[in-house]
Amino acid sequence: MGTLSGDMSGGLVPENCQGTVTAVQANFYHVQLQAGAGHLLCTRRARLKKIGQRVMVGDQVIVEEVDFQDRRGAIAQVLSRRTVLDRPPVANADQLLLVFALAEPSLDPWQLSRFLIKAESTGLPLLLGLNKQDLLSKKEQQTWAERLQQWGYRAVFFSVLQDAGIAALEASLKDKITVVAGPSGVGKSSLINRLIPQVELRVGEVSGKLQRGRHTTRHVELFPLPQGGLLADSPGFNQPDWSVLPQDLGGYFPEIRAQLKQENCQFKDCLHLQEPNCAVGRDWERYEIYEKFLEEAIAYREIQQQQRDEEDHLKVKITAAGKQIHEPKLATKKYRRTSRRERHQNLKDLYEKQSLDELYGNDDG
Repeated sequence: MGTLSGDMSGGLVPENCQGTVTAVQANFYHVQLQAGAGHLLCTRRARLKKIGQRVMVGDQVIVEEVDFQDRRGAIAQVLSRRTVLDRPPVANADQLLLVFALAEPSLDPWQLSRFLIKAESTGLPLLLGLNKQDLLSKKEQQTWAERLQQWGYRAVFFSVLQDAGIAALEASLKDKITVVAGPSGVGKSSLINRLIPQVELRVGEVSGKLQRGRHTTRHVELFPLPQGGLLADSPGFNQPDWSVLPQDLGGYFPEIRAQLKQENCQFKDCLHLQEPNCAVGRDWERYEIYEKFLEEAIAYREIQQQQRDEEDHLKVKITAAGKQIHEPKLATKKYRRTSRRERHQNLKDLYEKQSLDELYGNDDG
């Protein structure tokens, strides 16, 4: 990292600066500099675009031509990433905070499991936060805590409304880049407003009929936490898409991972549906959920295979208007035109055969 030189209140600083990209808007990047040097509005060097280097929220970057008076600069280099999320597009995230509500809307094991599977598939450490603890009794909270522990998760219970349990959550976020995820209406925006008072996010209202909220966040942005660390809301994670393959699904259930630590299945491609010598039993709460999700994963794999088969028989053609159209691929051998050299060779072989027939008197007639 280059050192800062000169007066940061104005003028160009010749030394390079290192910072974190906190927001991406069109072709501009908001970069938070290290050592408390503030934010810059940056562009991207043309050479990064030429080599196809994408700049993501969370990227550690080197900034050139820093002008502290106008708060501008140019991103010259993207440092290597520790982790990468495609949806939401965030680099170098340390953990995922999955937020759900204990009530209003009520906590549904199926919906929670779907989000947990999506969260597990990212490979990031998972922190489960359950909001609105004030709407449940201590006994009901304890029941949920024990239930989730059997699933393999430890949850942090809190209430944004009563400002309870927030300190424990803040301790888990300190000095880390955390991506916040979860369905609408559970209090994500309210939680972010509580954790970062200077941030004003619109709070979605929960529909009385559907018991679901209207998602209000439209782009990914990192917000600095007072105690250190960065927090990212994730608009692409409020309704997780299904992109899990059957052979990977079992690894996203802590219950299955725990059983496989004690004993392995006989077959490596075991789907844990009571195949011969399968090490995974059925006596755990979410086995029915696993079976249902496995059906969806198999259907997803079949769709993927069908799309690949269709692509193998189609080719992309660019029209005069610049539009892409798909046409069937023609069989190469059947429709290939014979080369001139091959035609000449065939004629030569024919003449030689006729000469031999005349010489030896071979006449099929």
